[in-house]
Amino acid sequence: MKKIELDIVALSQTMAQSNNYAVVLSEKEGNRRLPIIIGKCEAQSIALALEGMQPSRPLTHDLMKNLFTVFSVQLKEVIINNLVEGVFYARLVCVVNGETVEVDARSSDAIALVVRHECPIYTYEFILEAAGLELKDDDSPASEESQQSETDSSYSALDLPSDDAIERHAEFKKYTLDKLKKMLAEAIEKEDYRKAAQIRDELNKR
Repeated sequence: MKKIELDIVALSQTMAQSNNYAVVLSEKEGNRRLPIIIGKCEAQSIALALEGMQPSRPLTHDLMKNLFTVFSVQLKEVIINNLVEGVFYARLVCVVNGETVEVDARSSDAIALVVRHECPIYTYEFILEAAGLELKDDDSPASEESQQSETDSSYSALDLPSDDAIERHAEFKKYTLDKLKKMLAEAIEKEDYRKAAQIRDELNKR
């Protein structure tokens, strides 16, 4: 199965629910984006690594990176390999003593390790087909500089508490299909990926 490489382009706190954060991945050669809802601890861990900040004591993902280094484990790549009932699954592809080993992981933990190891992250076409949001040409960042600016402004302003709970809400069940599709288009245009992801999930259930 062909792998599609992704970049991390945004990380932001959701407006409606303080317990939810969205990390947005974008395909390198295309205009689809993949928003993934994650917990506060993982959002904090990803944000710190993207900022290049070093906490006084290692966070869980820093500890994992240290263990990888001590035991000579190379994180070769990460693959977001499945999507089941709105939940993303990931695999860590590691090299240990010359052998390739794959380890199951939550997508949020996998992304937190990606930014520390600076390794590539991939997904498959069927996942982008099911969960990706396609930007129109005029919605795309004008340049690499503007895309970087979008990313920086998204994660540098995070004020992250320590609780890791993610609440799921069914606020979109009352709307018709036509209304949901219109709301989805508006959310993508405003780059509100948390809302777009929730609407997308509701549409997929229908």
